[in-house]
Amino acid sequence: MDWSFSIRLRQPLTPEQADAFDHCDALADGAISYTLGPENPADHPRFADSALLRELACDIEAPTLLDAVAQAVQRIRLVDGLQAVGVALPDTVTLDEAGQRSGLGASALTRLCQEEGFPVPVSGEGTVLYAWGQVLGFLREVGHPVPDPPQDLVIAEQVLRLVDALDGAGVSLGTLRALGLPVDYESHRS
Repeated sequence: MDWSFSIRLRQPLTPEQADAFDHCDALADGAISYTLGPENPADHPRFADSALLRELACDIEAPTLLDAVAQAVQRIRLVDGLQAVGVALPDTVTLDEAGQRSGLGASALTRLCQEEGFPVPVSGEGTVLYAWGQVLGFLREVGHPVPDPPQDLVIAEQVLRLVDALDGAGVSLGTLRALGLPVDYESHRS
């Protein structure tokens, strides 16, 4: 399955990191992309959305969303200084993505989109996109229990936040184990 999501970074990519990103073999397939800000931000005071500079758009093939996020984070870490601190799903989805996210599958969503009350697309040019919140509301209204957000997203978000919080905090491995984290002492020795 292909999974579409965004990885939030601690800070925007520097031009040097963008160059390293562009030349990293593990990132060459285009499954992860970035937005680089203007070289002189003061010359462009009306840049559309500075939050985009701290996000990487990901389209990763994996069995689960959690596996896809893990693959993306592992690849991102190959660029010095890049730190993933969160993950988010897009607000707009194709019917296939909505079927995947809802757990109903693309064919079931394709049938449901013919029913009265199904949300109208928010974009019809090229790829047809729907507002996920509206699709979610419709599915719940017609009796489909859809978790929002998916458990894989919750787990990935919490783990990335924890890793970010622990970075440089000097918490001992014993303390992490006492807190219930499965820490392998051998893999952390150096």
